[in-house]
Amino acid sequence: MSFEEIIIWYFVFIFSTVLHEASHAFIAFKFGDTTAHNEGLVSLNPIPHMKREPMGTIIIPFISLFSFGWMIGWAKTPYSLRWADVNIKKAGIMAAAGPISNLVLLLITSLIIHLGIGIGIFNPHPFHVKISSLVLAAEPGQLEFLTKILSIMFSMNLILFIFNILPFPPLDGSGIPLIFLDDEKGKRYLELTRKPSYSIIGLFASWLLFGFLFIQIFIFAMNLLYPGGHYS
Repeated sequence: MSFEEIIIWYFVFIFSTVLHEASHAFIAFKFGDTTAHNEGLVSLNPIPHMKREPMGTIIIPFISLFSFGWMIGWAKTPYSLRWADVNIKKAGIMAAAGPISNLVLLLITSLIIHLGIGIGIFNPHPFHVKISSLVLAAEPGQLEFLTKILSIMFSMNLILFIFNILPFPPLDGSGIPLIFLDDEKGKRYLELTRKPSYSIIGLFASWLLFGFLFIQIFIFAMNLLYPGGHYS
């Protein structure tokens, strides 16, 4: 892996992760919880997020990149448990905000790829696609740098979206059901998902399930991105 590709992976990871966490913080702030706002996390400035979680934003991403060929990591947005207890549905929307931000980035990246194909600067239907090379420049040159960014942006946000919507605590997906629960059931659900033992089990189950699901979802996403590509 080239130094250029490592830099792109990290830039895309930080941008996507910070947007994810800032989305949580922004929605919580708009719904009345100032906890994350008071720590400067309603911002795309990566420094407050990195200072709060250096392991998940600096160390683990590079370990995962050199181990697996792609980056994974985390940051954390604090919120008031008391606020969540009395704002069940709002807490659910806050949980959904992070993954939705990654889905939006995924869709924007897809649109840029198709615009590039439409004006002839990208090649349609690459014969081989991989996580860091799923769109190719029509001609060699500076556009190859852009195609690398777009490829990694697509893959990184697909990874973040899929992983975070898995319905296990402490992932965001475990909070999304709160949107559909009444206050009484929501409080009982929160009490259950906050148990430390469930979080440990949830992380283990999420990692196993993600490894099983991702390649299938990646192939499905490629066939949506390039209809008629017949990737398998």
